Amino acid sequence: MSELVHLTSGGVSVVIDLTGARLLHWGAELDSADVDALAATSTGAVTFSSFDDARVFPLLAVEADGWSGAPAIAWHRGGLHSAPLLRQVGSTATPTSLRVEYEDAAAGASVVLDLRLDAAGVLAAQVSVTSTAAVDAPLDLLAARVLLPVPAHATEVLDHTGRWTGERHPQRGALRHGTHLRQVRRGRGGHDAPFLTAVGTDGFGFRAGEVWTAHVAWSGDLEVGVERLPEGAGVHGAVLGGGELLLPGEIRLATGETYVSPVVYLTYGAQGLDSVSARLHRTVRSFDAHPTTPRPLVLNTWEAVYFDHDPAAITALADAAASVGVERFVLDDGWFRGRPDDWSGLGDWHIDLAKWPDGLRPLADHVHALGMQFGLWFEPEMVNPVSDLAAEHPDWILQASPDSATWRHQKVLDLTNPDAAASLLERIDTLVAEVGIDFIKWDHNRDLHAAVSPRTGRAAVHAQTTAFYALLDALRERHPSLEVESCASGGARVDLGVLQRTQRVWASDSNDPVERQRIQRWTGTLVPPEVVGSHVGPPIAETTHRAASLPFRMTTALFGHAGIEWDITRCTSEEREALTRWTALYRELRPLLHSGVTVRADAVDEETMLHGVVAVDGSRGVFAWVRLGTSVDAFTPRTRIPGLLAGERYRLRVREELGAVARHQVADPAWLDAGIEATGSFLESVGVPLPLLAPGSALLLEAVRL
Repeated sequence: MSELVHLTSGGVSVVIDLTGARLLHWGAELDSADVDALAATSTGAVTFSSFDDARVFPLLAVEADGWSGAPAIAWHRGGLHSAPLLRQVGSTATPTSLRVEYEDAAAGASVVLDLRLDAAGVLAAQVSVTSTAAVDAPLDLLAARVLLPVPAHATEVLDHTGRWTGERHPQRGALRHGTHLRQVRRGRGGHDAPFLTAVGTDGFGFRAGEVWTAHVAWSGDLEVGVERLPEGAGVHGAVLGGGELLLPGEIRLATGETYVSPVVYLTYGAQGLDSVSARLHRTVRSFDAHPTTPRPLVLNTWEAVYFDHDPAAITALADAAASVGVERFVLDDGWFRGRPDDWSGLGDWHIDLAKWPDGLRPLADHVHALGMQFGLWFEPEMVNPVSDLAAEHPDWILQASPDSATWRHQKVLDLTNPDAAASLLERIDTLVAEVGIDFIKWDHNRDLHAAVSPRTGRAAVHAQTTAFYALLDALRERHPSLEVESCASGGARVDLGVLQRTQRVWASDSNDPVERQRIQRWTGTLVPPEVVGSHVGPPIAETTHRAASLPFRMTTALFGHAGIEWDITRCTSEEREALTRWTALYRELRPLLHSGVTVRADAVDEETMLHGVVAVDGSRGVFAWVRLGTSVDAFTPRTRIPGLLAGERYRLRVREELGAVARHQVADPAWLDAGIEATGSFLESVGVPLPLLAPGSALLLEAVRL
C-alpha cells in the first residue's frame, strides 16, 4: 500500500508516493478523490531489453535506481563509493511541504530533500548533503541536483541567451531525445544566462498552453536543463531541473560538514507563460528583501557625465532632476581616487578630493534638501591592477596565476579571504554612514574565469558567491533602510538568489527602447516590473547609435522601476515639460504597475508587441501597444487585449499625455477618438483594431472597469 503525500496550494498539486520515494504528479490541482487513481496508474509497463521490473523515477534519481540520465546526486570519497545508494530513512510532511531524509551507509553520507509549495503555487526545492563517515577522506561532492519529471505532452523547450546590451533573447525548439543542458561557467549568470527554462505543450505562448519552468536561484555557476530518454522517466516523458555547477574539488565535506544547494524554483502554468509569471511575481514579492515603499523615480549620472565629475555641473544636474520630479539621484562611476577612466582605481574606495574637495557629503546633503534620495555606484568585487589595493595586497586577488587576463582592465577581489571581505565591508559601511547614502548601485563588470583562491589553491566560485551574499547581508544588517541594485555590466546577474538580498536589478546597459522592449518583455517572465530598472536615455542611444522619439523612450521606461540616464541640463524646455508630465504619470500609475499582474499578448507579428499590467482585482489595466519595425502587413488587424475579467465591462481609451505618437497611416480606427466599452472577454477573445504605428513608437492604452 502506497503512502501518498498530496501538497496543494495556489491551484497546483504535487503528489509524492513516499513508499517508493517518487513524484507522481506536478501540475494542475487534483481532486483528492483522484489521488488514489493517480497512484494506481503510476506504474508503467515492463518493456523489452530493460529491467525486469517497471521503471520508476525517484525523487533523487541516481544510477543505482536505473536512471541513465544525469544523476541527482554524484560524489566519491577518495575515488570510492561513486555510485550513491540512497535509502530513505525518514520524512516529515505538512499540507504544503515535505522533507525526505536519506542515507548511504557505505559512503558515509546523508541527504535531505526539501519541497515547499508556496501560496502562489511555486515549488521551492533544495538538497542538503552531509558527510557522516568517521574517516579522514573528505566526501567530494560532484553534483546535488533537483530533477522533477514532466509529462510526455510537454514537447517544446524554451530558454534564453544573449550578449552585453542584448540580454534575455528567447530560444525555443522541439524537445528531442537527449539532453538540453545549459551550464553557466562565468561566476555570475552572464548576459547569456538561461534565466528561466520552460517546457510546454506544442506552440505554448504567453496566453496559452501548459508550461513547466525551472529557475536556479543562484548568482554563481549553475546548470539547468531538460533530459528525455527513449525509455522515459517512469510514466513521465522528460526530466526538468538543475542546481549549482560544482567545479572539481570545490565542495569537499569533512565529517559533520553540510552542503546546502541553491533553491530551485519550479513553476507550473495552465495558461501559458503569463500564468507562470503571475505565480513567480507573487513569490518574489513575498521575499523579505522585496521593497515595500513606492519605487522612487531615479536619475543616474552615468550617461550624463561619465567620468567627468565636476561638482558644479553635477549639482546643477541634481537641481534639474528635482525640477522634473526625480526622487532618487545616483552618482555613478568616477567619484573615488585614481579613477579618471576605467583603467585604474577599483578597490580604492576613498573619495577623490581632487574632484570633490569637500567630499561627497555636501552633494548628498544638497540632494536630500531637494527632497531626493542619494545613491552611489560601487563595484566592490573587483580590483584594477593599477590601484593601491592591488599593490598592497596582491594576495587578495582571485586568480589562478598573476598572469591571468584582465577584463575591462580589472581582476576579481577574493571575497573568500576574510581580511579582504572585512576591509571592503568597513569601507562601504563607513561611506554609507559618513556620506548619507540611501542606495547603492552594485556593479560587477566581468566574468570569473579560473577563479582560484590563492589561500587554498582551490576553485572558489561557490565560496565567492556565498561571500558576496554574506557581504550584502552584513551591510543591510548595519543599514536596514539601505537599498541595493544588482548591476553586472548590465543584466548579467539577474536571478532570484540576488533578489533575496537586493531591491532592484539593472536589466541591461542598453537604454535603446527598441532593444529594451524585448529585454524587458522576457526579463518579466521571472521578475516583477517594480524591481527592473528602466531608464529614459538620450535621443541617440549610446550602445546602438539609434535615434528614438522621447514619447517612445518614456513609454518604454514606464513599465519598470523608472528612471532617467541623460544630461537633462541640456534639454529644451519642451523636453523638460514632457519629462515632468512623464514623472507625474509614473507616480499615478506605479501603484498599479508595481503590484498588478503582468500580461503579454501573443504577437500579431514579429515587429509588434502588446503588453501591460492589470490590477489584481481586475479594476484597471494599462497597456503599451508597441511597433519596433516595419511589417509585411500594411494594416493592423484586431488585436487581443489580455488579462481583464471576462464578465466585467471596461472602457478602453488612449492616453497620450507623453506626446503624440507617430502613425504609419492616414487615420486611426474610428473607435479610438472616443474610446470603446466592452467586456473583458470580448477584449481578450475578439480584440480591437489598433493604429498602425510608425516603427519605434508605442501607444499607451488604459482600461477602467465600469
